Amino acid sequence: MLRIGITGGIGSGKSVACRLFQVLGVPVYDADFRAKWVMAHDAALRAELVQAFGPDTFDAAGNLNRVYLAKVAFADPARLAHLNALVHPYVGRDFEQWAETQRQAGHTYIVKEAALLFEAGSHRQLDRIITVFAPLPVRQARVLRRDPHRTAADILAIVGKQLSEEEKMRRADYVLHNDDQLLLIPQVLQLDAAFREGLAASRQPQL
Repeated sequence: MLRIGITGGIGSGKSVACRLFQVLGVPVYDADFRAKWVMAHDAALRAELVQAFGPDTFDAAGNLNRVYLAKVAFADPARLAHLNALVHPYVGRDFEQWAETQRQAGHTYIVKEAALLFEAGSHRQLDRIITVFAPLPVRQARVLRRDPHRTAADILAIVGKQLSEEEKMRRADYVLHNDDQLLLIPQVLQLDAAFREGLAASRQPQL
């Protein structure tokens, strides 16, 4: 079973690409969603988070206080790095358990979606990497339409914390262009056919 990673900067459309793979019957692991779930439900990680960031990390009902955690961690690069260092190993183990379940179910390949695929080192768990690319002005316009609470400055701050698009494309085995010029569906269909036919044993040209 091939393990395929999908990454891309904010607004690139990686979630759209993943939904297309899901329509084709491919299991997709959403690393960002699962990270929030693990932080909320894994007792050992909860204890580490409270020790690192204080009792306000969880509210009185025991729910993850995402607003507080964002306030204390995201503004401080060192504390953000510490948060990621705590969470990513747990997410990695969660992914391995999920992947084994999909392998036993007989799937030809699976997809893992993660914004920080390279930054977190989780690309090492995967056989091939897809980067979804769109120019920054296109990405900014998409995010501003999608998230009206964000400003252009907010988006640039997020972009600044992520690996550059050029570096993502350099490291990727495949690039899906989602720039509103090329259609995304034919590109996904081409990759799906290659993965199902076992043609991904070697690096393929960028699409």
